[in-house]
Amino acid sequence: MTLYPQQEPGPAGRQSQGAETEIDLNTLWRGVRRHLAWILLTAAVLALGAYLWSRTQPPVYEASSSLIAANGQGQDGPFGNALVKAPPLPEGAVAQAMQSTLVIVPLIQALQGDETIPQAERTRLAQALSRELREQRLRTITLTSQLDLSGNGIYTLRARARSAQAAQRLANLASAALLNWDRSRALENIRRAQAGFQAQLAQIDQQLRQGNLPAVERQTLIARRATVQENLAQVGILENSATGVLSLLSNAVEPSRPVAPKPLRNAVLAALLGLLLATGVVALLTILDRTVRSEDDLLALNAPTLAVIPRLRQRDIVFSGIVRAARQAGLYEAIGFLRVNLMTAFGNKPHPVVMITSTAPGEGKSSLTATLADGFASSGQRVLIIDADLRRGTQAAVWKKYDEGGQWHQLTGQGGARTTREALANPQNVQVLQVEDNVDMLPAGPGVQDSLAIFNQADIETALRLWRQNYDIVLMDSAPLLALADGLVLGGHADAVLMVTEYGRTNVQSVRSALRRAERAGLNLIGFVINKSDVREGSSYGYSYSYAPRAGGVKV
Repeated sequence: MTLYPQQEPGPAGRQSQGAETEIDLNTLWRGVRRHLAWILLTAAVLALGAYLWSRTQPPVYEASSSLIAANGQGQDGPFGNALVKAPPLPEGAVAQAMQSTLVIVPLIQALQGDETIPQAERTRLAQALSRELREQRLRTITLTSQLDLSGNGIYTLRARARSAQAAQRLANLASAALLNWDRSRALENIRRAQAGFQAQLAQIDQQLRQGNLPAVERQTLIARRATVQENLAQVGILENSATGVLSLLSNAVEPSRPVAPKPLRNAVLAALLGLLLATGVVALLTILDRTVRSEDDLLALNAPTLAVIPRLRQRDIVFSGIVRAARQAGLYEAIGFLRVNLMTAFGNKPHPVVMITSTAPGEGKSSLTATLADGFASSGQRVLIIDADLRRGTQAAVWKKYDEGGQWHQLTGQGGARTTREALANPQNVQVLQVEDNVDMLPAGPGVQDSLAIFNQADIETALRLWRQNYDIVLMDSAPLLALADGLVLGGHADAVLMVTEYGRTNVQSVRSALRRAERAGLNLIGFVINKSDVREGSSYGYSYSYAPRAGGVKV
């Protein structure tokens, strides 16, 4: 195994360098895997919602009709001038006409008079077309085209309705409305010519009504009138032969099945969208996450990670207590890493004193202290636990849950103090509680507000020198560094300080702030412990938890 040498903390400014850890693919994958259940649940909920919503929607049928565009110039063909053709259609003219009142209003009128479509569907379609005309965004009827550079090609009209027959009729009516609009362009010039000839005829009639006209002039007007009447008649004949650029290619056919809704397709699309959105959110949260989750998060702080401790199940803690739950959960490997790393850092120093602290309450420093003491005791070493968190001491509660049969015995002198507060005032006469074999504990006692004053007035150096003589190691459970200044005073008398961080909760910036305080106070911080980790994320220590003894003998 790799042992971490003790590193001397650098200046606070240097600690802040490299604070922004780069997010690599492995980090993103761990974040996605950590929230994989939430991602899949989001996708499943969206898929189910889309499926159920689609099943409640009415069916939609689609029918299409086709028009052909012959955008040629002139009146070529065997009929010569017998046909009057509309001028060529510029690009986009048909699409613009489809969204104008010249096409949609006649279409709505024709639709409302079509008795083959049920009244309710006619009303709905008419209202939809009117609304889409106002919005200038047609959805009930759509137009697509396949044209060459000259504007010749095919226009396809697609109509949607809630019945197959209504879709077919709507498509045909839309084609008829578009053809009528196109033919009206050819009639426009004819009607102008009719208006001109009729104006000439009215003028001639007015002149003929004058009684004093010479005979020759009257005969001339009569001849002109006959010519104008002949031209007017020819224009009337041409009105019936007017044609547009567009002509019908195929009528709509009644569809056999609806095109929407499609529940399965919508569910699959919703699931894919949910996966993408949820994965994106998780990736963003992972990038923005500045909590401690691995050793890599603490590398820039110039202190090693001595151990990664897995999270205990809350049920086991409630029923068995922290110490017994840790034993049953098999935390010996993780505690073994921590214990060996601590002993290596101390070298041959006798009776070392280690202060265990954290950045904030609730990160598990007290439970780690108890579990670490149990680990030292299991290897035959005598341990003294000093609960130095005078405001919220918890060691008594931790060990009470584990063993109710503890016995008080003399640590120094005769009789005397049974709490840390009293013992600091009279370190020569102290009793400690034996909580298990090789483990003695000095409880904090009732919580006090002036804890810092107690530490400032006490002779901590003398007390520790007296108390450590009969133990292989002394563990002091101190208040969090960012909550109180107690740990800064107490840590100056310890041989080493161990900082506990909670997986997924302790912010890296909070750890950096605690380190700056510890550096200014001259504390010897030897490393971190990542507590309550999720071993499913593939911690570097995770392999050891599954390395259990083989049952039924050993294969060679």
